[in-house]
Amino acid sequence: MEKGIKSKTTKLKAKLLSTYYGNPAKDMKLIIITGTTGKTIVAHYVHEILRAAGEQVAVLASDQPFKISMLHKFLNDAWKAGANYVVITSPVQTIRKNTFFGLPIHVAAMTDFLTTSLADMTPEEYIESEKILFNMQPKIVILNRSDLNYEKFADFKGTEKTLTYGQPSGDIKILKSKLYKKGSEATISLNPDFINVATFVPGEPAVSYMAAAAAIARAIDVKPENIVEGIANYDPEA
Repeated sequence: MEKGIKSKTTKLKAKLLSTYYGNPAKDMKLIIITGTTGKTIVAHYVHEILRAAGEQVAVLASDQPFKISMLHKFLNDAWKAGANYVVITSPVQTIRKNTFFGLPIHVAAMTDFLTTSLADMTPEEYIESEKILFNMQPKIVILNRSDLNYEKFADFKGTEKTLTYGQPSGDIKILKSKLYKKGSEATISLNPDFINVATFVPGEPAVSYMAAAAAIARAIDVKPENIVEGIANYDPEA
């Protein structure tokens, strides 16, 4: 009963906030990035890629949960600033509170599902929580085909498009990669295009994060050269 009451309260609050702010989300494309790790880096890659493509972008990138009131105020501020894309990272704790209720989600993307990163819930609870987001009928869904737990999320579908990324069987494939002390690079197949991307982010996970960003960009028809430029422009120390 208590859970049902909380859900109704959240939905009512979402409707009131949307009315108060004039529903600015309808004029922007929302890209929600979730998963246990890498959300913030992927969000910054996507931000730089869209900037390279000449888009106006707002970013809410944090590993900390946020309230529905904060989200709606951020969307209103982004709209006033002229953004046509909004990139948001979402911890699963935020999703569990139905914070995105009523919002038109253009892209819902998942980085990975590492059970070792779960602090306050079981893997089953995590999966059920992620379903709240992916059941909100996002137009485009992006999933990590290389994730060991991919089959648990394989039934998540976008209403218009679903893409997977990874090595070696995703729609967006990592063909080869090189790791350095201060960065990483990879060759990625966008089918039919091939791109060589490089980042100042070191480590093997960075290759997967570049592929995730490339998949999101490909799904929204960003040119390959803008993907390469955007990923290269991200400086983790800036």
